[in-house]
Amino acid sequence: MQFLPLRLRPGADLRAELEAALHQAGTDSAFVVCGIGSLIDARLRYAGKPAEATIAGPLEIVSLSGSLTRSGVHLHMSVSDASGRVCGGHVGQGNVVRTTAEILLALLPRGTLAREHDAATGFSELTVRRSTER
Repeated sequence: MQFLPLRLRPGADLRAELEAALHQAGTDSAFVVCGIGSLIDARLRYAGKPAEATIAGPLEIVSLSGSLTRSGVHLHMSVSDASGRVCGGHVGQGNVVRTTAEILLALLPRGTLAREHDAATGFSELTVRRSTER
């Protein structure tokens, strides 16, 4: 496994930059090990809700983790506001970096991870393919 540290600059779209980093790294499978930083506003989808909510910033990214595959991204993030209130959920589109975002990716061999429909949950869920090579 290879690790890839990233620093996203002001104005970068968090999710789009992670998807681009995956492609540029030459793989289609990675985990976001950790992430911290700040956002102008946050776009999160809360558990059981169909639509994303906007949380007004400025905000600190308290934690960021998840999986990245070419067939789908599954990221969770917690953010805090200027009063220290924390909320979290699924990372949506349009999370724009305010000052910085520092992220560590764990890159996996191509084809290790995918997202496929799971009849039991009704969602695209993570599929892990084990390598047969030693």
